[in-house]
Amino acid sequence: MDKKKLLYEGKAKKIYLTNDEDLVIQDFKDSATAGDGAKKGTIKGKGAINNQLSAFLFDYLRSHGIQTHFEKKLSKTSMLVKRLEMYKIEVVMRNIAAGSMVKKYGIEEGTELKQPVLEFYLKDDSLHDPMISNEHAIAFGLASAEEVTEISRYAKKINVVLKDFLFRRDLLLVDFKLEFGTQNNIIYLGDEISPDTCRFWDVETKKKLDKDRFRQDLGGVESAYQEILKRVLG
Repeated sequence: MDKKKLLYEGKAKKIYLTNDEDLVIQDFKDSATAGDGAKKGTIKGKGAINNQLSAFLFDYLRSHGIQTHFEKKLSKTSMLVKRLEMYKIEVVMRNIAAGSMVKKYGIEEGTELKQPVLEFYLKDDSLHDPMISNEHAIAFGLASAEEVTEISRYAKKINVVLKDFLFRRDLLLVDFKLEFGTQNNIIYLGDEISPDTCRFWDVETKKKLDKDRFRQDLGGVESAYQEILKRVLG
């Protein structure tokens, strides 16, 4: 598959057109940002790790009936994916209190929630991605009521599947972000699944093994990403 014009460059990935209008190449970068881009840096080897993790987990989810944009891995840092019309919605699933939930609600970090919490956020960096309700998403024309229902169902199923898979590898899935899009009126899971978009903690020690090590200057960022890859791939 030939790489053509650069279509989009984000904080963690570049998207390239191909000779097939329905497919694009997603190339993962080593660059890292936090705090709406206020903090910038590089995590050596991150692109290759996130590409490999995402490819593996997309395949795993597909085996459990979740449709994803992933087609095949092309290189250490790139994969071929379906070209989706992305929803301007970030979907967050929370199992354990961390991050913004702790700051907003005063809940102690590490508190196991009585049930998973599903949150929608408007994907808009200029507004700092504000939280929205299902009704906002429908009223703003971001998705139809049927699409909101299907996206929510997918997110909850993904949570169940990944929590179980990761727990068997001595990892807690604290929370994670998902992005969805459509092609030919079919909803697919897009973006990536990695320590950039998920919070992973060790089951016993509660050691953070994700991008929080970069956000919070905890050190050992590269080794944490490598540890996740090692555990997930076995």
